[in-house]
Amino acid sequence: MTAVLFDMDGVLVDSEDYWVDFEEDDLLPDAVPHVYVDLNETSGMNFREIYDYLDAEYGTAISRDEWIDRFDEMAREVYTDRVALLPGLRDLLTDLREGGVTVAVVSSSPHDWIDLVLDRFALVDAFDAVISADDVDGASKPAPDVYEYAAERVGEEQSACVAVEDSANGIEAADRAGMTVVAYRIPAHGEIDYSRADAVVDEPAALRETIRDRTESDRL
Repeated sequence: MTAVLFDMDGVLVDSEDYWVDFEEDDLLPDAVPHVYVDLNETSGMNFREIYDYLDAEYGTAISRDEWIDRFDEMAREVYTDRVALLPGLRDLLTDLREGGVTVAVVSSSPHDWIDLVLDRFALVDAFDAVISADDVDGASKPAPDVYEYAAERVGEEQSACVAVEDSANGIEAADRAGMTVVAYRIPAHGEIDYSRADAVVDEPAALRETIRDRTESDRL
């Protein structure tokens, strides 16, 4: 494999627990007070598309503007004050790039949220490309559009890319794009379907080792 494409939330940083608490305890009770929504329905989707999905499926009790404003306010708190970086990520990125592997961020979050993470952890120059679902004139995860676009951006065949994902929608999107999928199991998502992943790991060290194995085997 010649490119590794990292999701951000739940992979690069441990933000999913904060997002789950925010959505379950604060936002969803106001937005869809009359129904329970399993967050795995929407995890991995762009937050604007989540509103559209909820409005179409259940009807919403708050405006789209309020939804966006509350998400944006929470994002700035989460990414600047709360999250921690995946252990060992800096060394992994260095090893991959020194081995000739392209590395990119591929996230459903908007660029300004991604930039908060990259600036805070001094990772602005650590990736060859930073791709947001906002860059794509298409559907959000679980559609494959953002991953198909990412492969084009980094100049690699989709089959030559490893996608690192934590959510069911993200795993499906990368698989539908024809990529090798490494799933990172985190408690925030509970029991989800990992059947479309090529490998599933649940510890940072195992994630790093699996990514190295998937890329080094093709360079031997």
